[in-house]
Amino acid sequence: MGSPAAKRRLIISVTLIGLGLAVCGWQAQEHVRFKRNEAQALVNRGRDITSTLGVLLRAQRRIYGSIVVSKERLETALQDLVRPNELESIAVLGAKGASIASAGTRVELTPDMLAAGGPYWHDRTVTIMNLMDLSAAAGDDSQRAQPRIVVADDDRQARVLGGFRPAAARRPADATVAPATKDAASPTASTSATTAAETPAAGAGRSVFGRPQGMLKEDYEALIQKQGMHSLLLSISTAEMKRRVNADLLLRSLVSLLAMGGAIVSTLAWRNVGKNAELQIRLVKAGEMNTHLKAMNLAAAGLAHETRNPLNLIRGLAQMIAMQAKDAPKLKEHASTIIEEADRVTVQLNEFIDYSKPREAHFAPVEMTRLTTDVIRTLMPDIEDKQIQVQPPVAALVVQADEQLVRQALFNLLLNAVQAVEPGGRVEIRWMPTGPEEVALEVCDDGPGVPESERSNIFKPYVTMRPKGVGLGLAIVQQIVSAHRWEIACLPNEPRGAIFRLSRIKAQASVA
Repeated sequence: MGSPAAKRRLIISVTLIGLGLAVCGWQAQEHVRFKRNEAQALVNRGRDITSTLGVLLRAQRRIYGSIVVSKERLETALQDLVRPNELESIAVLGAKGASIASAGTRVELTPDMLAAGGPYWHDRTVTIMNLMDLSAAAGDDSQRAQPRIVVADDDRQARVLGGFRPAAARRPADATVAPATKDAASPTASTSATTAAETPAAGAGRSVFGRPQGMLKEDYEALIQKQGMHSLLLSISTAEMKRRVNADLLLRSLVSLLAMGGAIVSTLAWRNVGKNAELQIRLVKAGEMNTHLKAMNLAAAGLAHETRNPLNLIRGLAQMIAMQAKDAPKLKEHASTIIEEADRVTVQLNEFIDYSKPREAHFAPVEMTRLTTDVIRTLMPDIEDKQIQVQPPVAALVVQADEQLVRQALFNLLLNAVQAVEPGGRVEIRWMPTGPEEVALEVCDDGPGVPESERSNIFKPYVTMRPKGVGLGLAIVQQIVSAHRWEIACLPNEPRGAIFRLSRIKAQASVA
């Protein structure tokens, strides 16, 4: 189970993320509504256009009772309504859905479009069909099946089909139809009589568009079905609508992004506030622990320092016993053992005291060739005892460093290499440029090397690869390297052995 603070942070985080998601969902719904409204506005615009056309045509029908329109003149009038990237095309359809007049881009009517009967959306346009019924006049249900606005192929056909007079110019209501002649039995008289009988009297309440004289009723009805206006078709560009929809989508996406970003940032900020509070508490405790460890370290260093004095006394007494026990080999051996153990403990105490000292580097030019020679000379007894071949560097080098600290680091690295190699082994000290003003120093040996799993641990205190080692030599080197802001690494030496590399050393002068 988590702590109450962790549970509280989780609840607040979930709430903030939930609010961000709610804002995103709300913006998505609003965008869908906006897109739907834009599409409906585009359809309404088409309906407004067709309504205007319908009003004009029906106004003519109320004046003349019915109307015949020349296709050429109608298409010219329709062409004036066409606008690129707005109203792409407009067409007048017959009762069977065939185009009888059009303007603008030609629209191919497909079965899907005819079946849709309403808006049909394309990639860049919307085709709107059957916006209004241009059949008989409003309220004239008896003539709904027969369109009464005819589109003539040319002006001549329009004049033939339009052979009628306005209602105001027709004969008075009391005018009588001329009686049939005595040749009424003839076919011509019969046809005229039939036509007169089929045509309503002029005194009727409204005029009716009659078929032209000489045109059979069947041909006239076929003409009405073929060229009679029934409905309109519009093709309107969706470019402007898409632009507004995309702008709305971009705006709402930014709002959603800001909402989610704010929720995430608020969540992280809240979590960081909680973590910062915990870290501050830990920092205070760590500071207290560090102060306590410093006090313990100082006490331990003082104890180690005070322990060296009795050890020196014990060592001195053991030396006196060894000198006086010439005739007692056993006693002399015991005295020598005491001296060795005292020396070993003294070395450990010295390393512990040295490790407990604070490291602060005072930079100055250091001539590395001379310093290396001095360190090798200091270790010459151990080198000669094991008959080790030590290869000093050839090139001269001057670096910016603390000479005393560098001497101690180089001493510990070289001593570690001498102790690691077998008798007759080889140790090499070298440096090489790694940048315009940087060099790397390496101490290489052909000893057993360091296992890969231990290469990152050997610089920790009290970690050693030797049975009698203390494990503070390389830890002291790590302290010195950190004080100089350098880097140290343990690498394998081929075919065997180890390489201890100090890098990022600032070179003042280097001579090949």
